[in-house]
Amino acid sequence: MWIDSHCHLNHPGIKEKGSPSKIIANAKKVGVSGMMTVCCRISNEFNTLLNIANEHDNIWCSVGTHPHDTKLEEEKKLSQEHIVDLVKANDKVIAIGETGLDYFYDNSPHEQQQQSFRKHIRACISADIPMIVHTRNADEDTAKIMREEGEGTNLSGVMHCFSSSPWLADQALDMGFYISFSGIVTFNKADELRQIAKLIPFDRILVETDAPFLAPVPYRGKVNEPAYVANIGEFLADLYGISKEEFAKITTDNFFRLFKKAKLI
Repeated sequence: MWIDSHCHLNHPGIKEKGSPSKIIANAKKVGVSGMMTVCCRISNEFNTLLNIANEHDNIWCSVGTHPHDTKLEEEKKLSQEHIVDLVKANDKVIAIGETGLDYFYDNSPHEQQQQSFRKHIRACISADIPMIVHTRNADEDTAKIMREEGEGTNLSGVMHCFSSSPWLADQALDMGFYISFSGIVTFNKADELRQIAKLIPFDRILVETDAPFLAPVPYRGKVNEPAYVANIGEFLADLYGISKEEFAKITTDNFFRLFKKAKLI
């Protein structure tokens, strides 16, 4: 049994794979028993994601503003308290995010990204719920803000689609965070990432597709879907020298340990 810990079932790019119901059914055929569909813009997609989660067993969602969208006025005006209220009002909302810093594309000013990141962290602490962190080309600021806001608190979460430095992986693990690997780990030139993956304790690993992005080998360049999390998991199982069944159990157990609101039906 696999769990796709991060996908985007509402994204326009995944529509060629069919409706959310069809995509979910395709995943279940290959042993993917659950998934989290992740929010990037609260103002215009949260309700859609919540409806998808409510309509299907073992589908959960998050609430949050992606760093790319932190410049938008409709996202900036959403308070920490509002985010917490959405978490508390909905059983299927099991995480806050994705949030974080992205200095690679710079779609939003760094200061606005940082302010939003801090707001989301404070909401996580208040709601006692994990955070989904997106970070790219911002290792030092990401770790700095996480430590400043989270030191001595109940902050928990996952570094999603990890492709950063070994240093940031160590920092995140030291803060009690999990590390999630996507299809990137299967790419031919991802040797450094595979070396990092070998150093992550088994009780801190998650797998994800980030669908419709970053389809794993042998589907690279095509539209990704949650069914392919099985390919990612099997690739990592081979990397670790364990059976796919054992690794599936490890990552599934980790998912439910981190996202405590998620209940398997």
